[in-house]
Amino acid sequence: MRAALLISVKDLRQRLRDRSAILVAIVVPLALAYIFSLVLSGVTGGSMTFTYAVVDRDNGPLAHTFTGVVLKEIERQGLIEVRREDSVETARALAASGEIDAAFIIPEGFSGGVQAGGPAMLEVIGNIDAAIGTQVARSLAESFVAELTAVRVGVASVFLAGGADEGETAALAARAAAVPNPVLLEDVSAASRELDPDTFYAAGMAVFFLFFTVQFGVSSLLEERNEGTLSRLVAAPISRSAILGGKLLTSFLLGAVSMTVLILATMLLMGALWGNPLGVGLLVAAGVMAAVGIMGVVATFARNAEQAGQWQSVIAVVLGLLGGTFFPVSQAGGVIEKLSLLTPHSWFLRGLGDLAGGVGPAGVLPATGAMLAFAAVTGGIALIRLRKLTEL
Repeated sequence: MRAALLISVKDLRQRLRDRSAILVAIVVPLALAYIFSLVLSGVTGGSMTFTYAVVDRDNGPLAHTFTGVVLKEIERQGLIEVRREDSVETARALAASGEIDAAFIIPEGFSGGVQAGGPAMLEVIGNIDAAIGTQVARSLAESFVAELTAVRVGVASVFLAGGADEGETAALAARAAAVPNPVLLEDVSAASRELDPDTFYAAGMAVFFLFFTVQFGVSSLLEERNEGTLSRLVAAPISRSAILGGKLLTSFLLGAVSMTVLILATMLLMGALWGNPLGVGLLVAAGVMAAVGIMGVVATFARNAEQAGQWQSVIAVVLGLLGGTFFPVSQAGGVIEKLSLLTPHSWFLRGLGDLAGGVGPAGVLPATGAMLAFAAVTGGIALIRLRKLTEL
């Protein structure tokens, strides 16, 4: 055990002198997490506010229902900002310049046309650079028009069937003029088990670069074999188990330290909420062991440290993308979501999501167990193959 610790300490000192290792383990993931959070948190976190203009040339009851009920209620919830404009040309210029995301144009005679059963059009002018805002505006307009159409068809059906006199028809028409808000929003955040954007990108970048960080320890065995220092270690009164244990311990410590630093840094600098410390500790320990096992297996198929680094980088990127470190794979669904379960990254983020949902350390045991299974299988294979590398 003492020999393994000495080997690990020697390798750690060597890696700490390597600035590239510090960049990969801490600086780059922290910087990317901050950038992704800054740029994309509004979209993924639902905190984006869209700015719309309204040109009401109708001033009828249905136009008032759309502007004074539908849009006003959504604006009250802080999801959109609505500004009134006098002309279509002004609204179009604002959309073209990017000052607004989209504009609603209510033409003259809109209310009368709908109530009379004739054609009517609610126009949406979108900003070409605000695709999401334009799509939301279209959805609002289509939802309102669909509700109007449903009421109008109901009124027409009753009237054509002869089942209503003039008074009843007027009452039905009044219903059409008092269309309820077709867009209902319900806050279910209390039941959410998803990470907030800051935490998601902090955790995603941390576990993504974890697989690059742990490769330094395992690859050092290949470096020493190529440089001839491994033969000296084997010839010394040191067991092969101690040599392998020292190298694997180096990888584990590098991964654990980098994850710990990133957790603390993102909490202080980004306000990331990782959850229960004990639960996070279990996930980090299991995730690091899984990363060491996988990167160890990959390294054993390489001829030298350079080739091992290239192969490990490819595997790290593929697993990271598939595991949902850059975007929540739950949004993709289907086969991609199922394939993501074949990566430790997905289980790590799932465990953090469970912690965000309010579970205690026991709630992350399934995710922890899955990552430990990765570690046991790949680590066992890596040990068998690494032993052969020490047989000179």
